[in-house]
Amino acid sequence: MSVRKVRYYLYLKDVLLLSLTAFGGPQVFLAMVLDTMVTRRGYIKEQELWELNALCQILPGPTSTQTISAIGYRVGGPNLAYLSLFVWILPATLLMIGAAFLIDFLQENTPGALSFAKFIQPMAIGFIIFAAQKTILKMVKTTEASILMMFSTFISFFYNSPFIFPLLLLVGGVTTSLKYRNEPKEEGDKKLVIAWANFYLWGGILVFAAILGALTKNQAVLLFENFYRNGSLIFGGGQVLVPYLFTEFVEFKKFLTSQEFLTGYAISQGIPGPTFSISAYVGALSMREQGVLGLLTGGFIASAGIFLPGTFLIFFVIKFWDKLKKFRPVRAALEGINAVSCGMLIAAAYLLFEPLDPDFFNIAAIIGTYLLLNFTKLSSPLIIAVGVLAGIGFNLLFA
Repeated sequence: MSVRKVRYYLYLKDVLLLSLTAFGGPQVFLAMVLDTMVTRRGYIKEQELWELNALCQILPGPTSTQTISAIGYRVGGPNLAYLSLFVWILPATLLMIGAAFLIDFLQENTPGALSFAKFIQPMAIGFIIFAAQKTILKMVKTTEASILMMFSTFISFFYNSPFIFPLLLLVGGVTTSLKYRNEPKEEGDKKLVIAWANFYLWGGILVFAAILGALTKNQAVLLFENFYRNGSLIFGGGQVLVPYLFTEFVEFKKFLTSQEFLTGYAISQGIPGPTFSISAYVGALSMREQGVLGLLTGGFIASAGIFLPGTFLIFFVIKFWDKLKKFRPVRAALEGINAVSCGMLIAAAYLLFEPLDPDFFNIAAIIGTYLLLNFTKLSSPLIIAVGVLAGIGFNLLFA
C-alpha cells in the first residue's frame, strides 16, 4: 500500500473516530479537530483550520460537516472529501433514525416513556458553555473582536431570526476588513479563476427538486426538497435549523408532535457527530405512516437533503479560496466573522435555556455538566449516560 493510500486511510479512520466521539456540537468538534488533525496528525496547519472554519461560517449549511469535507479535499481531493463526508454523517444519521424507530414504538406502546430525556437538554447547554469558553479563548483576541462578539450575542438573543445570522456575519466581516492595512502583503498572482460546476450542481438540484415535487406531489420528493431548501438557506448552525424544522414539520405540516420533536432534539444533543443529524429523525417520523420502509426512506432522504447543499457550496468556494484569501481585506474579515460566530454560540446557550423551567434540577444539570467537562477527565458519552439514567430515576421517584 502506498504512503498516500495509508495517509487517506488514517484520515478516514480519524474522521470515523470523531464521528463517534464528538459530543457537544460544532465548537467542541472544532477543538477535537484541532487536537487530532492539526496537533497530532498534521493534515493541515492551525491557521488553515481557522480560515476554513471561518469560510464555512459564511456559507449556508452545517459548518462541522463542511469543515470535515474541506479538510478531506485539502488532504486527498474530491474523492476523499466525499468519503469523509459519508463517514462523518453516517453514524449520527443511523443513530437518529434508530431514535425515530424507538420513539415511534414508545409512542404506540408505552405512553409517557419519553421522560428519560429530561436532563439531556439542560446538559447540552452545559456542553455549549464549555465549548464557548474554549472557542472564545482561541478566536477572540482583540478589543474589536470582543465588541463584535458582545454585539452579536445581544442581537442574536433578542432578534432570533434566520435572516439575522448572515447579516451579522456580513457586518462582522466588513467591520474588521477595514483594518486590512494591518495584514501583511502577499506576493503572487491574485487573478481569480472560478470553476462554476459545483455551483451549477447545487442550484440545478434545488430547482429540479422543487419542480419535480410540485408536479408529482410525491412525499419522498417533497421531503427531499424541504430539507435541501433548508440546507441551502441555513446560516449559523444547528441552533438556527431547529426553529426552521419545528415551524415547518410541527406547527405547519404536523408530521410530529411538539413532544416528539423536543425529545428528538434532546437526543441529538446527546449523540456524537453533526448537530444537523436531527434532520434524519424528523424525516423518518415524517414518513412513519408507510411503516419501516417509510421510516428508513424518510431518514436517509432528509439526511441527504440537509447535508448535500453545503457540501456542493464548500467544494465550489474552496477551489479559489487560496487565491481569494491573498486579498488583505478578505483575511482581515475572518477576525470579525469568527468573533460574531462566538457571539451566536453564547446566544444559543441562552435561547436553549428559555423553554426550560428555571428550576433547581435544570440549573444543576447545566452547572454540573460544565464542571465535569472543565475539571474532570470523564468522557462525554459517560456524562450523557449519567444524564439519561438520572432522567429515568427522576421519573421513577416523582412520577
